[in-house]
Amino acid sequence: MLADYGTDMVAFWCPGCNSNHPIRVAPHQTSASWGYNGNPAAPTFTPSVLFRSGHHIPSQEGKRCWCDYNRERVEAGKEPSGFTCDVCHSFVTDGKIQFLGDCTHALAGLTVDLPEWPK
Repeated sequence: MLADYGTDMVAFWCPGCNSNHPIRVAPHQTSASWGYNGNPAAPTFTPSVLFRSGHHIPSQEGKRCWCDYNRERVEAGKEPSGFTCDVCHSFVTDGKIQFLGDCTHALAGLTVDLPEWPK
């Protein structure tokens, strides 16, 4: 269920974002660290896991973002890129992902089993 990203990081596959979410699980001098129960088959992370991209990142507010880029592509008759501005906020507990209401994807408010990694 989890991918090992080295000595102090793991990642899970998010079915809401259709992408990976890496989590730092060992103390690090320059960034946050999450509590982890050590069970890769049924992980629990504390506190909640929050991922933001594009204009949802506080320091990027008001700046150009993927929304602008995709709108310009569509206006030019092209397909939008695969990148989007998103919020994914969840609790991962005992191998389940509880998506909170501030998520911008379709699984907001739902709880799902932590999925296997796509092939």
